[in-house]
Amino acid sequence: MLIEKIKSPDDLKKLSTEELQDIAEELREIIIERVSINGGHLASNLGVVELTLVLHYIFDSPKDKIIWDVGHQSYTHKLITGRYEKFSTLRKYKGLSGFPKIDENIHDAFGTGHSSTSISAALGMLAARDIIKKSKIPNLKSQMLNKVIAVIGDGALTAGIAFEGLNHAGHLKKDLIVVLNDNEMSISPNVGALSAYLNRILTGDLYQKFKKDTKAFIESIPKLGGPFSKIAQKAEETLKGLFLPGILFEELGFNYVGPIDGHNIELLIETFKKIKNADTPTLIHVITKKGKGYEFSEKDPCIFHGIGPFEVETGDVLRDKNIPSYSELFGRALTELAEHDERVIAISAAMREGTGLECFAERHPDRFYDVGIAEPHAVTFAAGLALQGLRPVVAIYSTFLQRGYDEIIHDVCLQNLPVVFAVDRAGIVGEDGPTHQGAFDLSYLRHIPNLVVMAPKDEIELKAMLEFSLKHNGPSAIRYPRGKISQGSGIRGQGLEVETGKAEILKEGNDVALIAIGNTVYPALNAAERLEKEGIKATVINARFVKPLDKALIFLVASRVKRIITVEENVLAGGFGSAVLEYLNSVDIHDVKIKTLGIPDEFVEQGSQKILREKYGIDEEGIYNRALSIIREPTFTMDNK
Repeated sequence: MLIEKIKSPDDLKKLSTEELQDIAEELREIIIERVSINGGHLASNLGVVELTLVLHYIFDSPKDKIIWDVGHQSYTHKLITGRYEKFSTLRKYKGLSGFPKIDENIHDAFGTGHSSTSISAALGMLAARDIIKKSKIPNLKSQMLNKVIAVIGDGALTAGIAFEGLNHAGHLKKDLIVVLNDNEMSISPNVGALSAYLNRILTGDLYQKFKKDTKAFIESIPKLGGPFSKIAQKAEETLKGLFLPGILFEELGFNYVGPIDGHNIELLIETFKKIKNADTPTLIHVITKKGKGYEFSEKDPCIFHGIGPFEVETGDVLRDKNIPSYSELFGRALTELAEHDERVIAISAAMREGTGLECFAERHPDRFYDVGIAEPHAVTFAAGLALQGLRPVVAIYSTFLQRGYDEIIHDVCLQNLPVVFAVDRAGIVGEDGPTHQGAFDLSYLRHIPNLVVMAPKDEIELKAMLEFSLKHNGPSAIRYPRGKISQGSGIRGQGLEVETGKAEILKEGNDVALIAIGNTVYPALNAAERLEKEGIKATVINARFVKPLDKALIFLVASRVKRIITVEENVLAGGFGSAVLEYLNSVDIHDVKIKTLGIPDEFVEQGSQKILREKYGIDEEGIYNRALSIIREPTFTMDNK
């Protein structure tokens, strides 16, 4: 196989065009085979194989920096930058990341995982390059770079930060190269031929020379140069606007090239050769097919965007279809509730399927909004809806809701508007790694005034909390985990009604109290049952609410049980355990031994949810062991202080 000979991008430069095409097919087979085993992002990676090869063929990484926006299309990049031998560890614990990671490889120019950051990062690197060139500080010379290329998808351009970067780049006039990977459009043969023809003209030396010479000539004519130059420029823009979709980028200060076929290696090579040394901002519009080369992903690129293990021959996902996920249950519950309340609106930020809202969109199309990758807009849009008496539900992954933090505070909570935040993928999400772990939401939400924050232990509580939130006259957030519902869930609570700030006692005992929240409740209950077999009686509390806390119950338990363990799948700093400690301190209860279980002050690496929960001791075994440990320690009192 050719790929076995590629140890770095330099080895690509020795290949012919035909060999590049051959290696493209090899890479697709490798990616399909590995993702079918490990899971991962398939369709997006299959769509950029040729583009990736040509970028590394023409440019000189790592001196030239290639920044992959989002990064879920970087598998080919990894395979041709010396990581082929380790590719079997993709997304595994201690293995290769599924995203670019600057401490993993010198060719990973910028760590990504959230979308629309590439243009801003690339522009910053170019600005730094020019500052360093003028600097007299010797140690900065080692950071010298040449060109910077930002690869961004058409979907990522829906985010405001992408346009902020484009706007600033046009103003600074740096030699930034932006590759717009457009996989939402298909090229018919005629349009493709015309695009290739126009591209050759627009990147050719003759056209560029004519444009510069004509402008210089007109401006040299006394009294007439300025006005006539503007007329000529408008005429050129009008003519190009008839044929090209790039007039917006031209107005932002970019030289627009394209659209071109992103799977035509010869055309890609020709195009990038011509713009490689451009000294002004340049945008190359590349049309690709998401999922290219694999029948099932071409037919349904949404399903195969981020997917678990599957059968290559059939495209069937290897999962228990009889057990629904929290996302699916949320979508069904919201759809059902919307049947009885026309005020209910659902909002997604480019994650309709991921958040389980397909059924809502089908049943209530006039009340469903997908705003694209624009989380801040989603939040403020919901605020506007709520202000007019509607009940908007904003369904966004925990890690992406971070992007709407200011809007949550300023536009929703400050005005005390009844917006419901459905915080999906909260806690440990697993193999996607640190960019996607939902480890911070309890901390960044619970300190906001007016906001009620809760987490269900199972699907029954999820629906009950959703019903509660839609009736609540203020902002609320429900956080729930990635994956299937808890084993043994639904042990109680049919027809459950949630009351503000009211927890649930699942088990009583005087030796130790386990106060858990969300998906840590059942592991805590299982740990308590194991402890009981050893003669240790544990109280188990399902907190339900992080804010407001059930202070009366916590006070009662702390007065009776002198050993307390809080359990959460969130960072400990500012999380649920912190809330309990703050409350007990405020009421001067100091004679209780308290241990907090959760995620320490670090970013959670990639790995299965099982492995990572074991690592942080927030699974059944970890809770059980911590309880034994606290039981064996002497109880703290004011007397032995």
